[in-house]
Amino acid sequence: MFEWNMRASQQLSRPNIVLILADDMGYGDFGFVNGQLNSTPELDSLASDSLVFTQHYSASPVCAPARAAFLTGRYPQRTGVIDTLEARGTDRLSLAEVTLAAALRASGYRTGLIGKWHTGAIGEAYAPGERGFEEFVGFRGGWQDYWQWNLEVQGKRLHPDGRYLTDVLADESVEFIQRHAGEPFFLHVAFNAPHFPFQAPSELIGRHRSAAPNEVVATIYAMVEAMDRGVGRIRQALVDAGLSDKTIFLFTSDNGPDHGGEGVHSAARFNAGLKGAKQYVYDGGIRLPLILHWPEGVTPGSTNQFAHFVDWYPTLLGVAGAENPSGLPLDGQDLRPVFTGSKVEYGPRFWQWTRYQPMLASNAAMRDGRWKLVHPALAGTLDLDPEDERIDAEIKVRPELYPEPVNGPPSVRSLPEPGPVQLFDISEDEWERHDVAARYPTVVARMEAELNRWFESVEAERSNTHRGEQWGGRGDSHEQ
Repeated sequence: MFEWNMRASQQLSRPNIVLILADDMGYGDFGFVNGQLNSTPELDSLASDSLVFTQHYSASPVCAPARAAFLTGRYPQRTGVIDTLEARGTDRLSLAEVTLAAALRASGYRTGLIGKWHTGAIGEAYAPGERGFEEFVGFRGGWQDYWQWNLEVQGKRLHPDGRYLTDVLADESVEFIQRHAGEPFFLHVAFNAPHFPFQAPSELIGRHRSAAPNEVVATIYAMVEAMDRGVGRIRQALVDAGLSDKTIFLFTSDNGPDHGGEGVHSAARFNAGLKGAKQYVYDGGIRLPLILHWPEGVTPGSTNQFAHFVDWYPTLLGVAGAENPSGLPLDGQDLRPVFTGSKVEYGPRFWQWTRYQPMLASNAAMRDGRWKLVHPALAGTLDLDPEDERIDAEIKVRPELYPEPVNGPPSVRSLPEPGPVQLFDISEDEWERHDVAARYPTVVARMEAELNRWFESVEAERSNTHRGEQWGGRGDSHEQ
């Protein structure tokens, strides 16, 4: 079956590729998941006629590392992207990496990025135009104000004109499709929504007040609705150009929802019962559905096939008939057999994220079939230094103040000793409510050994390959 499907896919015309990433949109923010708690009619319609991956995982519970994995097919630590702080250079995708855009461009595709980059905000060598994207309209860092936005258009400044940022990105996406309708293209649309700051048109916010627990969540639902409307406009542009059937169209989010804040200021909301949220390696922080639409090559329905961000680099290169020009080993695998109903054998997957530098003892996880091992986050290891918080806001509006990354590590903080490791049987407990580590010590020991080996491997590659491109270091001790 797999060989037949491979031959069949090679006979198809090279499809256009549209990859849309939302920002901090959780599993429970999709209307077809939450029973229409909020409004996502375009995504609901898309999902009804697409292949939906329900066991699909990001590579990280925060955005920059997740995006690096999607773009390279490699764990983010290998690529040098370990954190979100563009001013410190910890978002910099190593110059040794070859992005999906660069690989497709070398194969004859026109390439464009509309929206958020965040895998190298500082330094022209790390800019989208140097990483495979011929056209770039967006922002290089982690977020922007939705009304007073600060965008680049082919290296020039685009000033706010009264339009809502999500609408601007949809406008630019439609224009890209219209410009390149007669040639194969790869369009990566990276919406800012529903990432902080929580802002939306007032008429949309009013539509969600009755279903939301507070004004913040009503605003988030409005932000999602505006983005959903943008998705519909992009799909209509493909229809108008006669390209809908000849385009592989993907939609997912970079990580789980932001549940920060307290009381009336809390962003916490329905997330399909999944444990955790953004920043955490529990499924609430890393599990997101992926919608895949491609009438020429995909059988619609849903699949519980495990899939991960690193898988899309080899899969999309395969769809395009392109090679991996990097020469670097990939962590992902080709998922094309799943497109027509087959399964692929799958090994373990790993996650780890802490602020400033990786620390194996904190916020790390491994999934192997039914089992998921978790090192819970240690207090302090996900916290942002107050000065870095100030700089992170300043660089969004005055990027010229930071021509080079900020030097030196943050202030030293004492951290607690690691707590006990947790084990969950996802086949019976997908909500990760029942720690069964004490019942399965042999499974715990095996998985801990594998997680340790993985961590040593990716950290060794980061240290040897990406030295000097960012501030960053090993995190083996309990201080940073």
